[in-house]
Formats: sequence, structure tokens, C-alpha cells
Amino acid sequence: MKIGICDTTFARVDMAEYAVNEIKQNLANVEIIRRTVPGVKDLPVACKKLIEEEGCQMVMALGMPGPEAIDKQCAHEASTGLIAAQLMTNTHILEVFVHEDEGLDPKDLKTLAINRATEHAQNLVKMLRGPEQLRKEAGKGMREGRPDVGPV
Repeated sequence: MKIGICDTTFARVDMAEYAVNEIKQNLANVEIIRRTVPGVKDLPVACKKLIEEEGCQMVMALGMPGPEAIDKQCAHEASTGLIAAQLMTNTHILEVFVHEDEGLDPKDLKTLAINRATEHAQNLVKMLRGPEQLRKEAGKGMREGRPDVGPV
């Protein structure tokens, strides 16, 4: 089984390292192919290439958009591109973005990035193991990176 991990040089935390470690701890016989691109708008094509040229069954796209309005616009454009790549390849690409202004301070931002990358990697593992893995978590108000909010 091949899993693609794509991250950016713009990010301030090496989130891919934590995602890779989590996947390797939970999946046997997995080959992880990692690609790094400059920024979030470069992620869609890199993820699509991991699927089409490298044969990855699922991909994680990790990025850390900045706090400015232009950064949020670029993140939205990247997200739209990732959705298009999923639809073109019929393959899941888990978007794992941590916006810099989500962190209360640098330490909190790092903790958030590590937790979000790790928890999305756990979701990837569950999705690969079968639909029932996530089905039992439906409606539970679960969050990646921050505490769960719980069901209503």
C-alpha cells in the first residue's frame, strides 16, 4: 500500500514528520512517498501526481497558511484545487491546514500543528481500514488539533 504525504516549505512546523510517524505506527507494509512544495497553492498538483504517477491510494496535504487576508485567499484556492484533484482522481486527499493565526503563541501553534497532523493521520488509517472505522465516530463533534466539542 502506498500513501502520499505532501507538505510545504512555508509551514513553520514539519507536520509531515508527525503524520508519517503516526501512519507507520499503525499500518504494516506501508510505503510512504513524501513530496515537499513551496506553498499551499502548489499542493493540488503535487497530490495529483502522487496519485496518478506514484500510485498512492490516499494522500495527505499539509500546509500552514499565514495570518493575512491574502494567505486566507491562497488557502481557499488551494483547498478548491485539492477538491478538484480528489474529484479528478477519485481518491481522498486529506487537507491538513493549520492557519498561523489559530495559535495563541508559537508553542500553542506548534502543539496544534502536531496534534492536527497526527489526528488526521489517524483518520487516514481508519479510512483505509474500512468505512465502519469512522462511522462509529459520526456525530461525535470530534476535532483535529483541539479538544473535541462533543455531540449536541
